[in-house]
Amino acid sequence: VQLQASGGGLVQAGGSLRLSCAASGRTFSNYVMGWFRQAPGKEREFVSAISWGGSRTYYSDSVKGRFTISRDNAKNTGYLRMNGLKPEDTAVYYCAANYHGNTLYSTASEYDYWGQGTLVTVSS
Repeated sequence: VQLQASGGGLVQAGGSLRLSCAASGRTFSNYVMGWFRQAPGKEREFVSAISWGGSRTYYSDSVKGRFTISRDNAKNTGYLRMNGLKPEDTAVYYCAANYHGNTLYSTASEYDYWGQGTLVTVSS
């Protein structure tokens, strides 16, 4: 499985971005998709996850109410819509895939495949 994250960039505080994660190499609808982020000098942290069909979602407390995860299985693509961005959201964002079940894990080690990351910078 190859995952390609895109959509990062520089945005002012309060602005919005939509990240995309394009998948290839395996049936997209058969895995849980997650988003993680890693800020400079910090550990990678969970952001959000979505079930196979998109009916269940899970968010970290830090982004709940501001970010929305979604997926389009027909396009083999997942998304992370980020509204109300804050400087503390600045990080490299990674998409990831979990093939062993439909549980929405928040632990990075539960994910089997990772994209290369896309940088989001939020200026104050």
